[in-house]
Amino acid sequence: MQTDEASETADTVRVWLVERTYSDDEQNLIILTYATPDGERDFRKERALTSYTGDHRETPVSMLVEPGNLGSVDDEETRDRYASEAERMREKHTPDATL
Repeated sequence: MQTDEASETADTVRVWLVERTYSDDEQNLIILTYATPDGERDFRKERALTSYTGDHRETPVSMLVEPGNLGSVDDEETRDRYASEAERMREKHTPDATL
């Protein structure tokens, strides 16, 4: 099993899927939120709902992103929730798994 540390480099940080929501502003848009294991930083990715049809429905459980693309999670309750969900995903899935 691949570990987070083995796949990260000085230029990337592994984040884990912690939330999927529908956009309030745009119809047919899903927002995937990934977070660092401590829940302190996040990465958001938007996908059109139509991209979930056909052969390309898979969503990665984790991603490697550049640190400059991470946002800060300021709310303590959200940080705790993200950290718990990231831990749950890490326990259940390998870094290269998809949903």
